[in-house]
Amino acid sequence: MAIAPITGMLRKRFWLDVSCAIGLGVASGYGFWYGVHLKHLERQENFYIKLERERIAAASS
Repeated sequence: MAIAPITGMLRKRFWLDVSCAIGLGVASGYGFWYGVHLKHLERQENFYIKLERERIAAASS
């Protein structure tokens, strides 16, 4: 009793695998950009704005 060889599996599922990989990659990229990166930039900008206001207040006093 011979088992039939598995042929064409890569070709059959190639486009599904590629589209899933691209979709998950783009979704992960957006998640990182809006969930992590922009929040970090906002904290950084707020720190530098506070620092600049303190410098201006110290210079005017």
